[in-house]
Amino acid sequence: MPGHTENEIVIAAPLELVWDVTNDLEGWPQLFSEYASVEILDKQGDTTTFRLTMHPDESGKVWSWVSERTPDRSTHTVRARRVETGPFQHMDIRWQYTEVPQGTRMRWTQDFAMKPDAPVDDAWMTDNINRNSAVQMQLIRDRIEQLDRAGSATEAAHP
Repeated sequence: MPGHTENEIVIAAPLELVWDVTNDLEGWPQLFSEYASVEILDKQGDTTTFRLTMHPDESGKVWSWVSERTPDRSTHTVRARRVETGPFQHMDIRWQYTEVPQGTRMRWTQDFAMKPDAPVDDAWMTDNINRNSAVQMQLIRDRIEQLDRAGSATEAAHP
């Protein structure tokens, strides 16, 4: 059975701020704790092809892959997929942003399948993605809420 995850968090900040910060690919190394660098490889219309490189894992291995990402501001959704799939047969990700009374709900839906010779199976990767998504979403929430508070303080001081 292929892997499927759905994770979400509410960020106490305006949708446009959450959208802008999370779609600034060059800023991802400061937003996510796991990414060491992002290299933009190509841009065609709204679609960006980029290389993500992670910080070394506990054994010193550096993981890197190419993905493409297409944001649609009019629907506040993003479709992304791995181009260099590595151990995955496929990895498709959908980001959805929704205004809620508390701020912005950000949801990540990931559909994937591991290759038969991958070192882990779909169930293991599902658990791993669910654990890691919670950590990364909390970091993103905290960083964006801090940006929003700093912006609000600046606006109050300089109307």
